[in-house]
Amino acid sequence: MNTGSDEPGEVAVAGDERKADDRVSDADAERGLGSRAPEFIKARRALHVSWQVGVFVIGLAVVALGIVMLPLPGPGWVVIFGGMAIWATEFVWAQLVLRWTKRKVTEAAQRALDPKVRRRNITLTVIGLVIVGVLVGIYLWKFGVVMPWKIKDQ
Repeated sequence: MNTGSDEPGEVAVAGDERKADDRVSDADAERGLGSRAPEFIKARRALHVSWQVGVFVIGLAVVALGIVMLPLPGPGWVVIFGGMAIWATEFVWAQLVLRWTKRKVTEAAQRALDPKVRRRNITLTVIGLVIVGVLVGIYLWKFGVVMPWKIKDQ
């Protein structure tokens, strides 16, 4: 799977013309994926599993904090992606999700820079502001400006 491609729907296909001795294993083809734990930790199974549990718990805490920040003040999405980056140091699935997310964000940024899309967005924003301005004007014309501390006794 070519998750780092620039084109949507592009898939890397290995050619049949490669020689048998030139072939690389699937693990080598996915270079860069996998655990980034130090070698002395990866060499000991129990230590590596403990390391993975620790990374998972820390990443989970950061993602949970980001989820809490979504409705509250704070950079919720940034913190969630930070937790995903922590997970990506150890887990292949998180690395693939992070690559996919980066690719989609880059594609969205490129689409937003398209002159047609920018013109459409500016036009829609101006129309929305005009509608809000008209509604506020109608409200003020009908009810006027009355501050809550100047409301007459009922």
